[in-house]
Amino acid sequence: MNATLRIALRALAKNKMRAGLTILGVVIGIAAVTAMVSVGMSATELVQGEFANLGTNFIVVIPGNEQTRGGVRSQIQSLKPADAKAMEKECPSVLAATPVVVTTAPAIYGNSNWTAREMLGVDETFTIVRNWNVRLGTFLSQRDVASGNKVCVLGQTVVKNLFQTSNPLGQTIRVKNIPFEVIGVLEAKGASMVGEDQDDVLIMPYTTVRKRLQGDNFDTVNFILASARSTTSMKSAEMEINSLLLDRHSIGPGEPADFEVANTTEIAKVFGIITGTMTMLLAAIAGVSLMVGGVGIMNIMLVSVTERTREIGIRMAVGARPRDILMQFLVESVVLSMIGGVIGVAIGIGAAVGLTNLINTVSSGRPWPIVVSYLAALGALVFSALVGIGFGYYPAWRASRLDPIDALRYE
Repeated sequence: MNATLRIALRALAKNKMRAGLTILGVVIGIAAVTAMVSVGMSATELVQGEFANLGTNFIVVIPGNEQTRGGVRSQIQSLKPADAKAMEKECPSVLAATPVVVTTAPAIYGNSNWTAREMLGVDETFTIVRNWNVRLGTFLSQRDVASGNKVCVLGQTVVKNLFQTSNPLGQTIRVKNIPFEVIGVLEAKGASMVGEDQDDVLIMPYTTVRKRLQGDNFDTVNFILASARSTTSMKSAEMEINSLLLDRHSIGPGEPADFEVANTTEIAKVFGIITGTMTMLLAAIAGVSLMVGGVGIMNIMLVSVTERTREIGIRMAVGARPRDILMQFLVESVVLSMIGGVIGVAIGIGAAVGLTNLINTVSSGRPWPIVVSYLAALGALVFSALVGIGFGYYPAWRASRLDPIDALRYE
């Protein structure tokens, strides 16, 4: 086998230019497959990380819609803070739930003012639901919520725009001319997948937002955020919440619910399927060039058999068996494709890293993780060997079937 390999390498070295052009198709195919699969896996990891960043086993409960005159659908204000507390107490699969009230207004500190992208009224369980830690100070307490205290917790972007380099803890900001003491600063979350700044947020007790900022005495909230105890209990948590709210809102069988329950796991699965399908599609398209490279190998090996017909006749005359000739040309074909495969994998890994960095340069959203699919690279190498065997077998078989006398007479 070593002698066959040496003969194959010697034969290929005699025609370096031709061998190089032959493996070009394989190089392009392997590089494209490796790069596309790696970039696709990077996109999948980004999506999964984005949904994980939303919170721990995230569930959203929103008010339902009702049909009004003219076909216009309006939102029903059907959810109450007590619904969130009932979820925590009566749903075994629910870890925590927080009511959420949404508002907007400029926050003022000294000569600086800033309108946060999100101004939310929540309760003390918000950090558990959103899996969001406090970097400085403390978060809202149960007493702050119950008493409607004028306190707030800021995201990093709000701190940067209002306080610059000074320490915000203990300082007072004004929202709608109402003073709020800053008691905490959240950890940085960064940009979301679509480029939204998650740190541009201002958190207050929902009771304070309702009564002092909105002047609203209605005991309703915009929506409820809940988290399941584990990923495996997401479905049961969703069913328990649905059953609980149907009972609490006195909704009978067959009647339309005045709320909707959704979880991010199903959405994440859909995105995962989409990115996975796109990855496979791109890999399949890239794989076409591998087939083209295989046809190139077959063509060149047929030419090589014709050129070396006399050599084949001499080898057979001195005792070489047909299977030896078959093995010689088959090894040459596999060596060609494997050289192309190794070069292609190296280029593909470099291309995957380069494409990811390019996307991160032009994108304003969360940075794409650099993922190199070594499994795809290994698979591409194996496939390149199969291409060499598959497309090199016919020329090798044809060489092994030559008649020694006719081969010796060939000019």
